[in-house]
Amino acid sequence: MSAISMSTSEREAFLADVHVGVIAVDRDGRAPLAVPIWYSYEPGGDVWVWTEIGTVKEKLIRASGRYSLVTQNEAPPYKYVSVEGSAVFEEGPTVERVRPLVRRYLPEDEAVQFLEQSFNDKAVVIRMRPEHWLTVDYSKIGF
Repeated sequence: MSAISMSTSEREAFLADVHVGVIAVDRDGRAPLAVPIWYSYEPGGDVWVWTEIGTVKEKLIRASGRYSLVTQNEAPPYKYVSVEGSAVFEEGPTVERVRPLVRRYLPEDEAVQFLEQSFNDKAVVIRMRPEHWLTVDYSKIGF
């Protein structure tokens, strides 16, 4: 393990913190799709995201069967966690299923309004059990 790698508990705690993630997924004939997304994770569990059926990311993840997600600190001390794994789709989730994810990113009153405007019958939750991890924590060497 490199001097700047995170331990299992460090990487899981970092991923569980609130960050905007960036999902990456293969696509034929082009660079991988990489887009920001809200996500949820609890140590030892699955990463999961909420999107709609028919979006570019949903179609590509469904076709490839896997995706990557990276999160980072954008200010010193610089850190990042990248996870990759197989995708499992939860079709037709309820608004109650996705509410905790939205509440990670928005205050309650804004979360309610966001869900009223954004949640619909095209909702899909895409879970991923982390299989491969890449981590860096520059604070371990004083940066």
